[in-house]
Amino acid sequence: MPRLEVLKTYKIYIGGQFPRTESGRFYIVKNKKGVNLANVCLSSRKDFRDAVVAARGAFGGWAAKAAFNRGQILYRIAEMLEGRKAQFIDELIKQDSSAADAENEVNLCIERLIYYAGWCDKFQQLFGSINPVASSHFNFSVPEATGVVAAIAPQNTGLLGLVSVVAPIIAGGNSTVVLASESKPLCAVTFAEVLNSSDVPGGVVNILTGKPSELVKYFADHMDVNATVYCEKDGETQKLIKEKASLNVKRVVLYDKINWQSDEGQSPYFIMDTQEIKTTWHPIENIGGAKAGY
Repeated sequence: MPRLEVLKTYKIYIGGQFPRTESGRFYIVKNKKGVNLANVCLSSRKDFRDAVVAARGAFGGWAAKAAFNRGQILYRIAEMLEGRKAQFIDELIKQDSSAADAENEVNLCIERLIYYAGWCDKFQQLFGSINPVASSHFNFSVPEATGVVAAIAPQNTGLLGLVSVVAPIIAGGNSTVVLASESKPLCAVTFAEVLNSSDVPGGVVNILTGKPSELVKYFADHMDVNATVYCEKDGETQKLIKEKASLNVKRVVLYDKINWQSDEGQSPYFIMDTQEIKTTWHPIENIGGAKAGY
């Protein structure tokens, strides 16, 4: 009798832990030849709610970290990904990539993480400003993380799309709940293992697997989510997200025309897509009748 292969069960990643979905549901991922690849959790609304609670709990500490420290941590993720490069290439090949395309995709992910690591302590200088005012005040405008960002990763890539969406969100000090590709989820869960063994605090990145069609409305209407990112061209789904997001005036970010394989797949403007602009007024003291700044 031929040996029955034991398929790996890929679990979700919430709050620095790897639980199974609370619903107990799963689906079997197949490649184009119909070969069974793995058992993958079919996340529920409750899983998403749990992930948002974890993301909210982690947000304050992550946003308060020094910008250069966030850069160090993103660089560490790239280091860990480099060390497991062969595993990611193997999983991409199982999910129908050629060997050359798989290696190129992993290399791009590593380089993209390093790119955003470098921007962590620079984008505020670039996008902040000292504003001219007519009164005796200093007036500063600086970017500030918006909070919890719910993202549905590009569905046609196993790893690059997810990394390209997550990296600028966390580089800017946000926490996130991200839904991986439904048909190519293996690398997303393995990437969660990389995050778990790096310096990223639990809850900063939470990764779910499952059906976008089932979960998208919850990503858009949850009242403790500050922004929703969607990467597909489905006009009806985009409309649904905008309508649901209006309930608490959350920001909607659409990346439906980005080629993640090209240079347009990375930009400091992607960091700014999930930033608020905070403006601070500070009075200029009068010393001995003369204006003096400090």
